Amino acid sequence: MKCDRCENQIAYTRKYSGEKLCSECFSNSILRKTAKTISKFKMIQNDELVAVAVSGGKDSLALLDIMSKMASNHNFRIKAITIDEGIPGYRNEALEIVEKFCNKLNVEFKVYPYKELFDLSLDEALDMRENEKTSSCSICGTLRRRAMEFAAKDIGANVIATGHNLDDTLQTFLINMLSGDTNKVGWMDPDTSGNSLRKIKPFCEIYESEIVFYAFTNDIPFQSEPCPHMNEGIRTEIREFLNSLENQHSGIKNNLYQSILKVSHVVKESNQKQKTVCKKCGSECTGTICSVCNMILKLKENQT
Repeated sequence: MKCDRCENQIAYTRKYSGEKLCSECFSNSILRKTAKTISKFKMIQNDELVAVAVSGGKDSLALLDIMSKMASNHNFRIKAITIDEGIPGYRNEALEIVEKFCNKLNVEFKVYPYKELFDLSLDEALDMRENEKTSSCSICGTLRRRAMEFAAKDIGANVIATGHNLDDTLQTFLINMLSGDTNKVGWMDPDTSGNSLRKIKPFCEIYESEIVFYAFTNDIPFQSEPCPHMNEGIRTEIREFLNSLENQHSGIKNNLYQSILKVSHVVKESNQKQKTVCKKCGSECTGTICSVCNMILKLKENQT
């Protein structure tokens, strides 16, 4: 069968739309969709420096590849930042992959270890937690967000771009709703143009399966070793549940995403009225102390 856009052999079929594409047309469609998302939500302004957060996984390396292509003919610049959580036997492979890929693309990159930023690695933080109910992902995610903010400021970036895709967005929304943390739903609004340091997700409207195929068809290497903590929370179960729904009802992920956009915008408006500044570090938050400072204080209290 031939591609719907050219005469080449098809390589990928989008079940939710029925579109059949060859490898080249598929890759171009991902590039165009990413550019459209960036434009629609005002993610990048002229002459800005974008810090592309690169973990070594398929999503972040595919994003770096696309952002590198876009930067060559758009008016913005990129640098790669990698956060090293200090997980033995896991992060080393990723750091090597990231360094080689950045060198291939001629993109400057820098590594920021937890140990240097917070005086503790992730494993040390996990040993200091009060009980096992506090998941590894919640601790790591909180520290990683602050580490990326520090990294962006360190290199003089205006924007932080992460490889979170549509599936990640749906999973995070359900996790927040199931945990009762509705304030975080407001953080999911893709339009962060009003923030002083913007965090953007150019892949937020693209299925994870399409990112996987983009990496495969463009020969992008990515880390094979899974994070040893990935199954400690409920994200894996939610991923499987959503994938099952999508298999039975093609396009349902897109429908849920559109609902999330509406809900997150309403919650964001409410959160804006409550925004204040952390008394310890000066970061914006919705309480007297931000989540990062609060977490580090609790961990160190547990240690003593």
